[in-house]
Amino acid sequence: MGDFQEEFHASLSFWSADDYRRSWRVAFSALADDPAATSCLVTSITDPATSNFIFCWPLYRSDETVFVQNSLIFLEELTCPFDPAVPWRSVLPRETVGEEGQPISEWTTNMTALRDFFSD
Repeated sequence: MGDFQEEFHASLSFWSADDYRRSWRVAFSALADDPAATSCLVTSITDPATSNFIFCWPLYRSDETVFVQNSLIFLEELTCPFDPAVPWRSVLPRETVGEEGQPISEWTTNMTALRDFFSD
């Protein structure tokens, strides 16, 4: 995205590469529709019926700024069943300080960069 690159390893046991791409586009659409939206990009998913967690990058939009974090969705801690079609419904609200008082690592991008990335 822009000059930024991040490598990650995504499991292909539950989703194909096309499934990830499709999910990311839907996640961006959810983000694009609301200037205060929370969404997420799933970076690795195995069958939620037999998994403990899902890897994702939560996206927290504040007008044109988007804060991105690296996170795990712990499936056993959810109050509603995890739905791979709308994974952002399982993302917790944005926090900037962890349980031990340390800053949570995040990076910032903007909607213009995301629109450019998803316009390809």
